[in-house]
Amino acid sequence: METYEIVDFGTIHENSGFRKLTECSDGKSKVGQDGIQAIYQTGDKKVELLCYENRTQAYVHSSVGYSAYYPIHPVKKEETRAVLMDLDGTTVKSEEFWIWIIEKTVGSLLDNTRFSFTEADIPYVSGHSVTEHLKYCIDKYCPEQSLEKARELYFYHTELEMRNIMEGKGRKNAFVPTPGAKEFLLKLKEKQIKIGLVTSGLYEKAYPEILSAFQTWGMGEPTDFYDCIITAGTSLGRGRTGTLGELEAKPHPWLYAETANVGLGIPFEERSHVLGIEDSGAGVSSIRLAGYYTVGIGGGNIVKSGTMGMCNAYGETFDELLKFI
Repeated sequence: METYEIVDFGTIHENSGFRKLTECSDGKSKVGQDGIQAIYQTGDKKVELLCYENRTQAYVHSSVGYSAYYPIHPVKKEETRAVLMDLDGTTVKSEEFWIWIIEKTVGSLLDNTRFSFTEADIPYVSGHSVTEHLKYCIDKYCPEQSLEKARELYFYHTELEMRNIMEGKGRKNAFVPTPGAKEFLLKLKEKQIKIGLVTSGLYEKAYPEILSAFQTWGMGEPTDFYDCIITAGTSLGRGRTGTLGELEAKPHPWLYAETANVGLGIPFEERSHVLGIEDSGAGVSSIRLAGYYTVGIGGGNIVKSGTMGMCNAYGETFDELLKFI
């Protein structure tokens, strides 16, 4: 099996999901110019690694025009003092529900209630921010529509369905706790390991999910259990305030960096004591770019999105993940 050594990143191989490029997708950097020796792109085309002789730089593509470059920091694992965990797909199985909401949104834009995604769409409508998902859908299915209109319809469907769920009339099993997650969380508490919950989801959609799981588990309020909870903020719209969460969401590193550094008080220099767990391609990229030991868990789109190479370790279940703690 052919392998490639990347400075400060590690080894990738032909099954990592990466593809080789001759130039960065922004058109500004090319192999053989300015000291660039190779460029690798994740399968979902969201992250590119620009390899120099003594450093590696990551380029994160944004479909809404705010791409960014980040330095790649070497990762090592020491005694675990904090675990950062994703919400959708990792702690709670809800991806199908949110994909369904986006599907209904596109159906409304097309005036077609029978619209449905293809299998090829799934990596692009899960794991990223709402804005990224909707921009992908507009570009592919209804380029004449505006992002503002799509967001308006998305939040209309979200508020309607969340209200129905709270009234017992909504989609059944919309939010189902991931098997083994409760026991895993309690084991971390037993070991006195700090726990941070990290999601690209906006607060109004994310918090009801984790609250539902904690009610199912009989564990009280999530805010009393977690040491820190970071969401992508609140939705921006006419007549209400919002945040920057839609532009800085996964695969950008900021949500994970804020959780560990600010929320849990672990400085960057001590990042080897932090471990992050994700089931999505955008998520593992976010953890890795933040400089933390990255653990993928099965059930998500890591393999399909071609981001296995972002993982330092991988397991199918929480029982398997305990060995990495």
